[in-house]
Order: sequence, then C-alpha cells, then structure tokens
Amino acid sequence: MRICLYGGTFDPPHLGHLAIAEYIRDKLNIETVLFIPAYIAPHKIKYSVSSVEDRLKMLQLAVSDHSGLQISKVEIQRKGVSYSIDTIRQIKEGMDIKSKDLYILIGADSFLEFHTWRDPDKILEESSVLVAGRPGFDIREVSEEFRNKIQVVSAPLIDISATMIRQRIREGKSIRSLVPALVEDYILRKGLYRS
Repeated sequence: MRICLYGGTFDPPHLGHLAIAEYIRDKLNIETVLFIPAYIAPHKIKYSVSSVEDRLKMLQLAVSDHSGLQISKVEIQRKGVSYSIDTIRQIKEGMDIKSKDLYILIGADSFLEFHTWRDPDKILEESSVLVAGRPGFDIREVSEEFRNKIQVVSAPLIDISATMIRQRIREGKSIRSLVPALVEDYILRKGLYRS
C-alpha cells in the first residue's frame, strides 16, 4: 500500500489542493492521499487561522466526492505544534507502512523553507518527499543536499492560494471558480474570512 501525506492549514481547502492530490494519486499509483490539517502549523504560529473545526469541516466537504482522497486527524488529535517528522512516524507506526511506501507532498513554496523544518534529514530518510511546483517559486534556491533527495512532480501549475481566496472574500469578490461549491457554501454560511 502506498500512502501520500499532504499536510497544511487548508484555510480554506481549494481546487488547487484537490488537483495536485488527484494528479499525485494517479501518476504515482498511490492508493490514498491523506490530507492532514495542522493543529498549529510551525511556520504560521504568528498568523491567525480559522478554527480547527471549521478547517476540518471544509476539508471534509472538499474531499467528500473524491475517491482515494481521505483525511487524517492525527495532528489535530495530537494537538500542539504540528511537525511533519512526528506525523510521518505516527502514520508509519499506526498503519504499519515502510519508508519506501510513504510519500509526503509539499509545495515548492514550502520546500524553500525545508531547511528550517524540524529534522529535515530524518524526513528524507523516513519518507519519499514529493515537491510540486508553484508559480513564482524556484526550488533551485534550495541546497543540492536536499534537492538531490526529492522527487519533483511536474503537476499542472494552478495559481490558487488560500491567501488569495481569503483576500477575495474580504473584498466581496466571488470565489466560485477557486473552491468546491460545498466549501464556498460553508464559507458564506459561516461568514468566514470577512474581516
């Protein structure tokens, strides 16, 4: 069984998240892509994010009709700051998965900060790191030490970000083409990102 972990704040989850997850699943014959919403993301401690409950509900709505895309609550249940190496080890132990069958998907923007992550060398040892391109981010800025140990995924580049979506909502603009309809309905019903 091959599993790919896809962590993030998902505030909100959008069509770019789903597109890359489905591409990875199909391209690499991955049985399940596990979306893992962070309880507290290490690089976003100083930022205000939506409640865990709202982010989890939006993610559940987003993946509800996508086979092979599931959600893991390991970081939410663990609480505290969510470090990828802890999640990798917990998933490997809990699902009895070998390192060669466990993938972790990160965006090029996150990979530029990979050297600041907790135990980046251990992450590379205990999983196969997949890096998906994002417009405006050049992974050649990352040291060869890390670049030589990852697999770049040439997925379609979709220029959508959660930051852009939140900004559009604050400006009263439509997000219809950026998020699944169920997620849009939830955001509007709950009045998220208005201020």
